[in-house]
Amino acid sequence: MTDKKLPHNTLAPLTNVALCAVALERAMGRAQHLPGMVVFYGPSGWGKSVAAAYAANLQRGYCVQAKSTWTKKAFLVSILSEMGVAPARTIYEMADQVAEQLALSRRPLIVDETDHIVDRNLIELVRDIYEGSNAAIMMIGEEQLPTKLRRWERVHGRIIDFVAAQPANAEDARHLRDFYALRVDIADDLLEHIHAQAHGSVRRICVNLSRVEEEALRGGKKRVDLAWWADRPLFTGEPPKRKV
Repeated sequence: MTDKKLPHNTLAPLTNVALCAVALERAMGRAQHLPGMVVFYGPSGWGKSVAAAYAANLQRGYCVQAKSTWTKKAFLVSILSEMGVAPARTIYEMADQVAEQLALSRRPLIVDETDHIVDRNLIELVRDIYEGSNAAIMMIGEEQLPTKLRRWERVHGRIIDFVAAQPANAEDARHLRDFYALRVDIADDLLEHIHAQAHGSVRRICVNLSRVEEEALRGGKKRVDLAWWADRPLFTGEPPKRKV
C-alpha cells in the first residue's frame, strides 16, 4: 500500500492532482457500456503518486503501489490487505475476492507503479479483476506505460482514457512554496530560478525549496531572493563534477 495517503485538504492544489482526480471521477461516472480503465502516466518525479493518493482519498479508492518483486499472489494479497479482506488459499479465489469487493463497495482500484505489473506479465490479472467487477481501475506509471500496454490488446481495448501528467508549472511552484517553505520567505525571482532548474519535476522543486530554506536558516535569514542565492548550486538530478 502506498504510504502517501493524506487528507485531501492538506495537499497543494497542483495541476497533476486535479488531472488525476478528474480522470478517476470520469471513469467512475461513465455509462455502464463504456470501458472503465484509465491510465495516468508521466516521468518520475512529476507528482503522480501523490496525485493518486489524493484521488484515492477523495473517492475512497483502494490504492496499492506495485513492487518489482511481486508475483500474482503478492499482488492480490496486497490489494486484499488494503481492502481489509483475509485472502483465500488460491490465486483464483483471491482474484474473485478482489473483484467481489470492488463490485459490492463500488469503490475504484488504483494501481501505482503499473510498469512493474506489465513487466512481470501480471497485467492480465488486472483485466480479470476488471471483468469480474466492472469497477473503475486507474493504472499509474511512467512515460512509456501506454506504449507497453499496446502489447496487451485485451487490456488496451478496455481503457477509456490515457491522461498525461504535466510538468510542474509556475503556479505549481508557488503552491509548493506555500506548503513546504514555511519558515523562510522565498522571493519570486528565486522561486522562478528553482522552477526553471527543476525541468518540470515536483520532487526537485521540493528538494530545492528545502535546500534554500536550510541555507537561509543557517545564515539567519528570514527572506531570501535570487541575488542572495547567487551562484549556489541547486539539485538538478545531475551529479556534481569533481576536480580530480
